[in-house]
Amino acid sequence: MFLAPILSVLACLPLPQVLEAAPPAPIRVGMIGLDTSHVTAFAKIMNDPEAAEDVAGCPVVAAYPPGSDLPEWIERGKKFTAELEGMGVEMVDSIDALLEKVDVVMLMTVDGRPHLAQALPVLRARKPMYIDKPLAGSLVDAMAILELAERLDTPTFTASSLRYAPNAQAARHGSLGDVIGVDAHSPCKLEPHHPDLFWYGIHGVEMLYTAMGPGCLEVVRVHTAETDLVVGTWPDGRIGTFRGIRAGKADYGGTVFGTKGVGPLGPYTGYRPLVVEIVRFFRTHEPPIDAEEMLEIFLFMEAADESKRQGGIPVSLADVARPAREKATVEVEALLR
Repeated sequence: MFLAPILSVLACLPLPQVLEAAPPAPIRVGMIGLDTSHVTAFAKIMNDPEAAEDVAGCPVVAAYPPGSDLPEWIERGKKFTAELEGMGVEMVDSIDALLEKVDVVMLMTVDGRPHLAQALPVLRARKPMYIDKPLAGSLVDAMAILELAERLDTPTFTASSLRYAPNAQAARHGSLGDVIGVDAHSPCKLEPHHPDLFWYGIHGVEMLYTAMGPGCLEVVRVHTAETDLVVGTWPDGRIGTFRGIRAGKADYGGTVFGTKGVGPLGPYTGYRPLVVEIVRFFRTHEPPIDAEEMLEIFLFMEAADESKRQGGIPVSLADVARPAREKATVEVEALLR
């Protein structure tokens, strides 16, 4: 009977309104180097006003156009810059100006050679960064970028979109049991300004590594004008191969050999799965790939080049890594002075 008056008063009070959680603030994305079709393909996904939750809230808002100094790519860059401007992306005249306007960065320059110089101010600013393939135009620069990222505590990752082909990911996660071998293939156009497989063969090499995982010990390369065949040996006698195609039908794919079955490595399903991983990375600051695996892909490709230079003999990844690491450390120390 003592509670009755209190309850009657409470019943007359207005019900409290349920407060809805405010949506998270958008993550502002900046792009460096607008000379590849990837910039417009990625931005269309990320800037879609009806984007699904897995890529929403992470729009490209500003960009610094200059990328490669190769004439053909400068011309292509003009087209992609205009397309991004048409999407409402602001153009700026320096990387420093870009960093003032964004939270995270996508380094998209098609040419890996300027990546170290372009990445350095981003790493110094400690803004999470995705670097489009290739990570760099040399093994030494690739090592330097990853070492700088670690020493400056800046989340960084690189990947080809082929890593996220559904069957490659399924094999990585046990769909065929333990993977005991992989035969991967992709187009493999060569360019004189990059180590042979860095420019385009990297797509097939990344598919190989997605299914096999890191740990390759040595490689042997057979090279002709139309084809490259690189055979890698992993511990316990596991074998992984990459076939680079320069004649006939060039496609992405391969075969995975597992303890529970044999299945396809492809097909390629487009850019969106990679963009989903990039957005997740920008949200969590957790790279989806270990730095050791990112680097080993470049060790594999450099060892393949060394095998070619030496007439197709086996080349150890460790032997390739040692001199490159010494040069990269000297370069990093100079940059941090």
